[in-house]
Amino acid sequence: MKVFVYFEGKPKDPHANALAADYIHRAGRFAPTQISEIRSDRTDLWSKHPGARKILLDPAGRVLDSPAFADLFARAEMQGHDLVFMVGGRDGLPPAWRERADLLLSLSAMTMPHELARVVLAEQIYRAFTMLRGHPYPR
Repeated sequence: MKVFVYFEGKPKDPHANALAADYIHRAGRFAPTQISEIRSDRTDLWSKHPGARKILLDPAGRVLDSPAFADLFARAEMQGHDLVFMVGGRDGLPPAWRERADLLLSLSAMTMPHELARVVLAEQIYRAFTMLRGHPYPR
């Protein structure tokens, strides 16, 4: 299993991006994990990752607690699927993408800056791996 995390556009705050990159780097100890900034009008996640499970962050998506989020990783590992996460920019994601997503995920019912959403998602990815591997981090 590989984990791909995509963000729409460049962040205003480079410190937030550094935090997200740090958590993704830590997650890389458990599985190949990469973070990239893309433009949704120039990228087709479905052709780029045909067998992967696409999880798009959306305010109207499902809210999962950390154990349920970790279960996504456990199932992907058992099934041999890659996971692709996509965080939209200021204008969200293209409507057609929402319809094709395997899962729409909300990080919170509260509104947060996209830079903070990057950090929260990256930390939860790292947390999911540590929970599955019995690492002391999530305690």
